[in-house]
Amino acid sequence: MPDRSATFTVRIAEDPDEIRAAQALRYDVFVRELGGGGAMVDHALGLEQDRFDPFFDHMICIHNQTRQVIGVYRLLRCEQAKVVGQFYSEDEYDLSVLKNSGRRLLELGRSCVHPDYRGGMAMYHLWNGLAQYVAAHEIEVLFGVASFHGTNADAMAEPLSMLYHNHLAPEELRVRAQPAHFVEMNRVPEDRLDRRQAMLEVPALIKAYLRLGGFVGDGAYIDHAFNTTDVCLILDTARMNERQRKIYSGS
Repeated sequence: MPDRSATFTVRIAEDPDEIRAAQALRYDVFVRELGGGGAMVDHALGLEQDRFDPFFDHMICIHNQTRQVIGVYRLLRCEQAKVVGQFYSEDEYDLSVLKNSGRRLLELGRSCVHPDYRGGMAMYHLWNGLAQYVAAHEIEVLFGVASFHGTNADAMAEPLSMLYHNHLAPEELRVRAQPAHFVEMNRVPEDRLDRRQAMLEVPALIKAYLRLGGFVGDGAYIDHAFNTTDVCLILDTARMNERQRKIYSGS
């Protein structure tokens, strides 16, 4: 059970040791727990890492009593993406509509929380820290891939179709899965959907973004290395209503 009395500090990792602690948590969650992998994963040291890590800001949530990193977010702003040459998710999605918008973008990724702290205050503090980061850097649009566990899109036909019918991004924000990897999300006609059951099958992180007014791009992507089916989430801060802003900012 999560420790409800725990106190946390959220900030950007300040040195290589803190980044390694974030990568170690990512290994525990994405590799040990979910069966993922990748070309640069270090199984000997227990680190989930890739070539993009040096360019991202790594937001960490630290349990103040144990000094353990128990939550992470990986953040990439427009100017950082220019240095690396692309956003991480451009291998999966055509982001032209966002990149050509002239708006300040922030890519989110590798979000995870230690199992012992799920359902408690850790994610709340991470989101509050993210809101402060967005304000400090004047970010207008947040986006990033979020995942269903498993690679059988047919088994996810109901939730993928529900997202397509009810939460598809407007044209000016609608990224599309790259043509070579495009997996159709509209798999069940809208009038045949069991919307309640479909929503129960949507992962918690995706539901959290939907509550904030988030949208999904068109098309899913099968990530065999991570054993996931990905959708692209887009959150336009200008479209958030006052209730959503209060949730997002931790008010």
